[in-house]
Amino acid sequence: MTRIVRGSNGTVAVDPTGKAAGRGTYVCDDPACREPAQLAASIQRALSVHVAPGALELEETHATP
Repeated sequence: MTRIVRGSNGTVAVDPTGKAAGRGTYVCDDPACREPAQLAASIQRALSVHVAPGALELEETHATP
């Protein structure tokens, strides 16, 4: 899972450390969750901030067994 965080200044960014200050939400590794329109809608709902589809590019992560 990938953490997305909204900072105190309203910016939205990927948080690779999982420790950034601000309100956060997680995005699963399923490709359907990372589709740009779905991702933007999910972030907007979770963080109460507008994000344009395609504004965040998430790298694919691979779970280790």
